[in-house]
This record gives sequence, C-alpha cells and structure tokens, in this order.
Amino acid sequence: MYPLVSIITVSFNSEKTIKDTIESVLNQTYEKIEYLIIDGKSKDQTVQIAESYVDKFREKGYSYQIISENDSGIYDAMNKGIYLATGEIIGIINSDDWYEPQTVERMMQTYEKDPFDMFYADIRVIKGEKTFVKHSKLREPVVSRDWNHPTTFITKKMYQRFPYKLESLHDDWDLYLKIRKSGSKIVVLNEVLANFRLGGASNEKDIKKSIQRGKARYRIYRNNGYSRAYLIECVFIETVKFFFA
Repeated sequence: MYPLVSIITVSFNSEKTIKDTIESVLNQTYEKIEYLIIDGKSKDQTVQIAESYVDKFREKGYSYQIISENDSGIYDAMNKGIYLATGEIIGIINSDDWYEPQTVERMMQTYEKDPFDMFYADIRVIKGEKTFVKHSKLREPVVSRDWNHPTTFITKKMYQRFPYKLESLHDDWDLYLKIRKSGSKIVVLNEVLANFRLGGASNEKDIKKSIQRGKARYRIYRNNGYSRAYLIECVFIETVKFFFA
C-alpha cells in the first residue's frame, strides 16, 4: 500500500510560471498524490490557469484542490496547506519552481528503505540561460547552502510539531534548524529532484534589504542555540547573493 504524499504550491500573481509547476506535479510517476494550490487572491490569471487542470488531475487519479483567499504571507499560506494536507509526507514546491518527473517516487523509495522525518536532495538552479547544480549535504557546520527547500519533504507529524513561525523571510531556515536540533532523522539524496529559478525576495539586490536578511538569518541561528560565529556565515551568504546571484 503506497502512502499518500501531499504537495503544496503557494502562489500569488504567478501566471508566467505556475504552469510549469502544476505540470511537474501532474507528470509525477508516483501513484498516490494530493495537490493543494494555496493562492493569495491573485489579480492575474493564476487561478484560471490552475483551474484549467482540474480534469487532467481527475483523469490521473490525483486529488486536486485550489484555494484562493487573502493570507498573511507565504508562510501563512504554507501553514494553511499543511493543515489541510492529509498525506503522511508533505512536499512544498513554489510557483516559480518545478519537480523532475520521478521526484516523489525517488523520495518514497528512499523513505521505504530509510524512514525519515525530513528529506532533501540536489537542485538545478536556473539563472537566465545558464544552469548549475546545487548539491545537498548533511554536515557540520550547519549552513543554508547545503539545503535545498524545493526538494524538501517532511512528515506531517514533524510539520505539526514545528509549524512556520511567521516571523521573517527565513522561516523555512528556522524550521530546518529546529528539526536539526531536535535530533530528528534527516536523509539526503544526491540526485537532482527539482528546478529552481533564481530570483525573488530572498535574492533581491538591495543593500538595505541584504542587511535585513542577514540580521534575520543571524537571529534565527542564535535563537536556535548556535554560536555568534555564524554571523560570518550570514554576511558571506548575503555578499555572494549581492554580487553573484
């Protein structure tokens, strides 16, 4: 009996990219998937595009739900989707990104061999016409460049224990650190399972916002019991994003 996997996409005015995201879920090779699109009341054609796939998901045998309503930001929307999800394991793929066809199947094959609380894998990063692979690792020191959120799958039980805090743009990193500190089982697979378009608020090139992001990241490290030495890591990450991303 295959466990049900829930996939969540949070969207807002994503008409240019959400088709790729939706089709990547529709084209999965795994049999039991429910897909929830949590939209923030988009003003463009995002919801209409999502609704155009209702029949295709029904034909595939996947549960498909679209909710469009006001929210308090991306992590509030993610928490809504997690609350509604009924799968044993949950993946979150944003509306700029997309899965490889075998993503869910490879994740579940890994889970069957080595049950985990959290899983992530390699990612293909797209910057204009250029691409490169960002590899995943599980090591010390704990740095965000070793982790790839679009490839992450977490058990429903773990999400219930650690919901997103709705405090900053780095709520996802806070969740990752909490899971690490809790001693939960984390498994990494070195295969490309998702594609990530470089850009968005976390990579915006603005000195003031870079400083704010760095401070928020450092505060999360400290709140989770990590040393002041991680200030160097936070400065390094924002410097790389500013000059090279």
